[in-house]
Amino acid sequence: MKKLRQPTSLNCFACGKNNPFGLHLEWFNDDEKQQVETTFTLGDNYCSYPGTVHGGIVATILDETSGRAVLLNNRFNNLMVTLKMEVTYKKNTPTNTPLRAVGRIVKGGNSRAQVEGEIILPDGTVSAKCTSILFKLPQAVQDKWGSEAEEWARTTPVVSETCTGHAKNKTEK
Repeated sequence: MKKLRQPTSLNCFACGKNNPFGLHLEWFNDDEKQQVETTFTLGDNYCSYPGTVHGGIVATILDETSGRAVLLNNRFNNLMVTLKMEVTYKKNTPTNTPLRAVGRIVKGGNSRAQVEGEIILPDGTVSAKCTSILFKLPQAVQDKWGSEAEEWARTTPVVSETCTGHAKNKTEK
């Protein structure tokens, strides 16, 4: 099954392609598992102690990944912001190691949602996890987007509904 890539931004620290200090992450919808995911490797520029990703960077990845879960099912305009987030650090998150982050909706809604996220080590164990409460992105924030809104729209996948109701990328055959 092909996974649909989520839209990106220009200057966001997590996904912004033009941010020279950013993480440059990309997220994909896994409709089968009803989760969003990203894979990444962070170098020593993102460490706290030698060989360990800084906890603030871990929290950033969890925040963005869990928050993007509300974009599942091709709801790419359902942007929300974090109202509350609780992070549990279970193990060291190592630098220079392939990692995966996943996010899921626990309880959805049009104006609020509860989501969760995990960072997963190569052996399948969870190094950190979060639970968050999100709320609809305020219009005042959206009004300031400018070129960010254009980039989001440009990178939003175009999907169509098939007779089975499964959303399909128009570039798929």
